[in-house]
Amino acid sequence: MRLENKVVLVTGGGAGIGKAICLRLAQEGAAIVVTDIDESSAQAVAAEIQSHGGKALPLHQDVTVESAWRETIDRILQQFESLNVVVNNAGIAIPENIEDMTLDQWRTTQRVNLDAVFLGTQAAIRAMKDTGGSIINMSSIEGIVGNPILPSYNASKGGVRILTKSTALHCADSGYKIRVNSIHPGFIKTAMTDPELAAMPTEMAEAFFQEVVSNIPLGEMGLPSDIANGVLFLASDESRYITGAELVIDGGYTAR
Repeated sequence: MRLENKVVLVTGGGAGIGKAICLRLAQEGAAIVVTDIDESSAQAVAAEIQSHGGKALPLHQDVTVESAWRETIDRILQQFESLNVVVNNAGIAIPENIEDMTLDQWRTTQRVNLDAVFLGTQAAIRAMKDTGGSIINMSSIEGIVGNPILPSYNASKGGVRILTKSTALHCADSGYKIRVNSIHPGFIKTAMTDPELAAMPTEMAEAFFQEVVSNIPLGEMGLPSDIANGVLFLASDESRYITGAELVIDGGYTAR
C-alpha cells in the first residue's frame, strides 16, 4: 500500500496508459480521480477500481479549459479534502510532416499536450502548495528526439519536458514541498498504437512493427503497465529526493 491515504488525479484516465495508471495506483491504496473528455470511459475505469474495493471518482474534464480545472479541483477537495498527486496524462498525436501540417492541427496538438499541462500544473500547485505533493507530467521520447511526421507532437512533448524542469525549480525556490517530474514513454502497445497499425495494409503494418521493434534494444514494445509502474514510483514517497527529472521508459530506444 505505497499510496495509502493519497488522493491522485489522472487526466486522460479512461483508456490506454491513463487507465493503466489509475488501476495500478489504486492497487497501492490511492483514491483515484479519473478524468477524461469521454465521461463513459472514466466511469468504466472508476467502476473497475471500485469493484476491487478501491476508491474512485470519475469526472468529465476537458483539460484545455481553464474553468474546468477549477471545477475539477474544487470537486476533489469537496469529496476528499486533499489532493496529493496530479498526473497530467491526457494527450493526442496528429501525424503529418511540417510541410503539410495545418496551423489548426498544430494548435490543436499544443492545446491538448502543452497548454493543458500548463493549466494542470498551475492548478495542482495552487491546491498543494501548503501540503506538498507530486506532479507527474507525461512527455515522451518524442520530446527528446525528433520524428519527421510528428513535428507538432515533438514540439508539445519537448515543451512538457522543459516546463517540468522550470516548474520544479519554482516549487523548490518557493519552499513548496511539491516535486515535479516528467515521464518519457517509448513505443508502448496501446489503443493509440493499434489503430495506426489497423489502418495500414497488412504487409505495411507488419513492416512498420518490425522496424520499430528492431530499433528497441530490449526487443519489444512496452506495455501500459510499464509506464504505470514508473508513475507509481514518482507518486510515492520513495521518490522524495527526485524533482525536475525525466524518467525515460523506452526499452533502451534513446540509448543508441
